[in-house]
Order: sequence, then structure tokens, then C-alpha cells
Amino acid sequence: MENFKSHILKEPIGVVGLITPWNYPLLMATWKVAPSLAAGCTAVLKPSELASLTCLELGAICMEVALPPGVLNIITGLGPEAGAPLSSHPHVDKVAFTGSTETGKRIMTAAAQMVKPVSLELGGKSPLIVFDDVDIDKAVEWAMFGVFANAGQVCSATSRLLLHEKIAKQFLDRLVAWAKNIKVSDPLEEGCRLGSVVSEEQYEKIKKFISTARSEGATILCGGARPQHLRRGFFIEPTIITDVSTSMQIWREEVFGPVICVKEFRTESEAVELANDTHYGLAGAVISNDEERCQRISKALHSGIVWINCSQPTFVQAPWGGNKRSGFGRELGEWGLDNYLTIKQVTKYCSDEPWGWYQPPSKL
Repeated sequence: MENFKSHILKEPIGVVGLITPWNYPLLMATWKVAPSLAAGCTAVLKPSELASLTCLELGAICMEVALPPGVLNIITGLGPEAGAPLSSHPHVDKVAFTGSTETGKRIMTAAAQMVKPVSLELGGKSPLIVFDDVDIDKAVEWAMFGVFANAGQVCSATSRLLLHEKIAKQFLDRLVAWAKNIKVSDPLEEGCRLGSVVSEEQYEKIKKFISTARSEGATILCGGARPQHLRRGFFIEPTIITDVSTSMQIWREEVFGPVICVKEFRTESEAVELANDTHYGLAGAVISNDEERCQRISKALHSGIVWINCSQPTFVQAPWGGNKRSGFGRELGEWGLDNYLTIKQVTKYCSDEPWGWYQPPSKL
């Protein structure tokens, strides 16, 4: 309609609550702090009580560069005391959270009381599908990096390994050999590739997952215990679990540790069905030399992220986030900025003529 002009305003959503996890404490904070401030919001950052120091240092740096007082606020403490009030506070306009699915549910419940928007990046149980046309050692290294990097404390870890039956035995033999060659040590030591997990609670939780898998009939093919040369600290050997059924806890629940479970498949359709057999939908990966097959599987996987011939690369230009119980919303790239913007339509009537919808009253 030529008598009207419309344009869009993208405006900061307001005060945002940012609740971040312990596994990449500074990185996860900057994924939220940077776009929220760039969008024009003010932010209240609540880091994990297990890893708050780098976020406090970020606050000190912001003071050094004269970020105005009140633009970025950092509060520390336990979830019920510091995180929960952010979710329910009437003056917080949005909550962005990265962490466990159970905590995400509680945040959604609290925010829903005021119809407050949330974005959630939650847990995962991501699959890695390996076909029989691959270079075994190259694929083995990606499989290890996908679940043993950062001691497996990665929301997108490809912790369910699906192997084509033709290469399964050879692949597992090499995977065990590679895993036993990983240097497990104090991370400050040169060449360390596997450090401790974050806390005693997490250590005991991972050990319980492994013992439950064993009691349910799975085989601990490699690892599963404390490294013999490390008597102190919460260290766990890289662990490979086979003879897994889809009903087992180790197949269905997120471990958040250096533990991978393995199943074999015969056909592409079977691999996709197994890969999608999860409540989560953060990431998935496929390794094959057949490009068309890789493209088919990338479309078939029910996840927000798919890696082809690799696992875990993360780029700030590309959107990050999941489907199903892995949450909703996207971080990074232009999508990360949109997280903190609200869209306003502005429409102007440009004609000098009356609108003419109603019959004017007679002039006396």
C-alpha cells in the first residue's frame, strides 16, 4: 500500500540474567556477555560456584576499561541463592542459561510465571557415526577428541560411538591403543591431554555411571578407574564401554566425563535410527568418504549441530544450540546477537488524504 511506510527497530531486550556453567567458565561467560552488551542490554552474570574466578577477573577488566557502573554486574553463589532469583525477578527481562537439563527446566518454570523469554543450552548425548570407508586412525582420533577433550566435560561430546560392523573390531582395537597412549596428568605438565574432572561430586557421579553400566551387562573395554600413577585428584582413565543396549543408562544419560559407549550398525538407516534414539538434540557427527551419504545424514540427524569428518570444532561465526531436551535458541554469530534484541515494527501513514473508513458526520 503506497500510503504507508514500515520499518523495523531492533532494540535491546533490557536487563538480562546470564547463568553460566563450570566446564568452560570464561568462554561460556563471554559467549553471553559480549552479544548482550553489544545489543545494548545491561547484564547480570552468575557464574558457576565451582569456577567463578575468571568471571570475577572479567569484571575487573571491565572496570579497568571504564565500562560504566551497572552495565555488567557479576554475582557469585549457589544456584538457589544467586541463580534462582535472577530467573524469577520482575526486573530481569530475559534469562540465558547454559547447564544441565534439570536446571534448565527449573529456570523455564520460574521464568514462565512472568512470561519471561529464556534461551537454554542444555545437556547432550551426541552420536558419532563411522562408516566402513574411512581411514581408521584418522577417525579414531576424532572419536577420542569428541569425548575425551576437556575430560569429557563438554555438553556436545560425541559420547555415543556408532561403528559399521565391518570395521568395528579393527576400530576398537585401535581406539583402545590410542586411548592407552593419552597422557593423563596435571594439566600444567607438558603434553597433558587428559586432566582431572571438576570436583569430587562429579568424580563419584562418573564412577557410578561406569559401575551401573557394568552391572547392566555392558563391558568396560578400557579404563574405568583411577590412573595408577595418580593417587590424588579426581582423575579417571579414558573409558570405552561396549556391549551396550539402547535401554542402558550409559546409552541414554549424559555422563559429562571421559566415557564413550559403542554400538555397531549394519545399514545407514539403522545408524540414523540409533543416532536419533535420544531425548537430546545438541550435536551429531558422521565420518565417511561418501560426500552424498554425509549430506543425507546431516539432514536426517535431529540436532542443532552436525559435524562431517570431525567432532567438536566450534566457530564464533556459526550458530550454536540444540533441539529437544538440549534446549532452544542459538548463540554465536548474528544469532547470538539476536538473542538479546527485540523487534519493533514502526508504520507511518504518509498520505495527506483522510483514511476514509468512517462516514464523517455532517457539518452544521
